Amino acid sequence: MEPVLSRKGGTGEESYANNSKLQSTCLSLSMPVLKQAMLSFCCTDLLETITIADLGCASGPNTFIAVSEIISIMYKKFCELGRSPPEFQSLTAFQEKLQQENGPKFGPFFTAGVPGSFYGRLFPSKTLHFVHSFSSLHWLSQVPPELVDKANPVINKGKIFISRTSPAAVIDSYVTQFRKDFTLFLKLRSEEIAPKGRMVLTLRGRTTPDPTSDQSCLLWDYLGQAFQDLVAKEMLDGYYTPYYEPCPEEIQAEVEKEGSFAVDRLEVVALPWDYVNGGINYDRALTAKEMAKAMRAVNESMIGSHFGADIMDRLFHRFMEIMAANTMEVEHVRLVVSLIRNA
Repeated sequence: MEPVLSRKGGTGEESYANNSKLQSTCLSLSMPVLKQAMLSFCCTDLLETITIADLGCASGPNTFIAVSEIISIMYKKFCELGRSPPEFQSLTAFQEKLQQENGPKFGPFFTAGVPGSFYGRLFPSKTLHFVHSFSSLHWLSQVPPELVDKANPVINKGKIFISRTSPAAVIDSYVTQFRKDFTLFLKLRSEEIAPKGRMVLTLRGRTTPDPTSDQSCLLWDYLGQAFQDLVAKEMLDGYYTPYYEPCPEEIQAEVEKEGSFAVDRLEVVALPWDYVNGGINYDRALTAKEMAKAMRAVNESMIGSHFGADIMDRLFHRFMEIMAANTMEVEHVRLVVSLIRNA
């Protein structure tokens, strides 16, 4: 999945940078959990050098918000405690911005980009102290293999994701893949994070135990219907979205089963259906238009690799028409979980 799972770059009308309002609001709403985790960390581990990793941050206006907040919170807390601020291992313009916000005594800190998937090792053992990941872990490492087994594939007729009409085998394959990937993520980070280190993870989720609920499947049903109107059945039956929205109970269960971390806090953040356009001057057609651009920004690379680029304009125009004509509304749910690395 690594070569094709990427956001639409640039600054055009359909780019991720210009279609991440929903993510920005959810990031702001997750800040209380992030702040509490940082303050608790500062009160227990006053280190001279602190290494922070932000896993899965995309390009655009949200890229540095979380890291800026983490560093600023920690700097202010160390100053309150009468301690010399630590060195941070975390770009020139970014550093200048933080110095303007925190004063001339702020720093030093050092920034590096690490290529690779967070479903693999990224850092040396026990070198990280704080890990943040936002709006990324609902993406799986791969399409569940049962769905693309050429010898005996599980068929999910006319769908590109879980649906209420999906066979039990399709649902089970997605659940199994999520459990495998999330457990692997926890295991890998447990090797990289020092004892008592922290993680704050925010990902798309659902409040109900039912993985086929409209809350997590509705948009994918719309996109699947748009595909059905445009492409041959044979091509559609071979395309699946590598994605899964867990419920809080699933997160809790997998953390406990893996055993390297303890859940410190688990919160649900929910936004209304039309918040993709800011929730202002609600209009179904406008909401559908903005959601079509948002879905395209995060799915275009995967869709293009399977169906080609020529389908894109027609596909998302049809998605917009289908969504605008439908009266169903669900909340956009994010789960925010704060974890502590066991000693």
